[in-house]
Amino acid sequence: MFIFGHIGITLGIFYLLSRLLPEKNIQIEFKWIAVGALLPDLIDKPLGRIILAETIGSGRIFAHTLIFAILLGLIGYYMFYRKGWIAPLIIAGASFCHVLEDEMWNSPRAFFWPFLGWEFPKDTFSGSFIEYLMRILNNSYNPEYSGVFIPEIIGIMIFSIFTGNYLRLKGKRNNVSPQIMKKKAEEEE
Repeated sequence: MFIFGHIGITLGIFYLLSRLLPEKNIQIEFKWIAVGALLPDLIDKPLGRIILAETIGSGRIFAHTLIFAILLGLIGYYMFYRKGWIAPLIIAGASFCHVLEDEMWNSPRAFFWPFLGWEFPKDTFSGSFIEYLMRILNNSYNPEYSGVFIPEIIGIMIFSIFTGNYLRLKGKRNNVSPQIMKKKAEEEE
């Protein structure tokens, strides 16, 4: 998956959970969902493909592991229940969604690191970081690579629906007539 796939599908998951579990009061805060949905790639791609390219050579390393998801979840849990800050919990949940969306269980040496060994499996691609990004970009919008293309299109659709709904609601708030505003002000007094 690429950017819109991760953000859009994770946003959809949070929305579905908020509707299925209304008693849990699951908040849909887009900016924190977006950060969490991209966090594993924001950490691992530069680290494994640029900084540690010669030794590791993979874009799915530390932040794509189960232990990272658990630690992030524990930090989020602590911050929420001790400090009342929801953002770390949302980031942890969205980051875990990213790992699930990448189907990391299909790469158990990376997913269960370090329990199955200290080494990460190397990617088969051996070009520069720019070539790697260009390949991912090409595959994300090429129907021949349906494993990447379809989730990316689904993510774009979900993202578009949420954006359209946000703009519609914002437009309604901005188009409140002066008479209604005056009446609300009088009622508050």
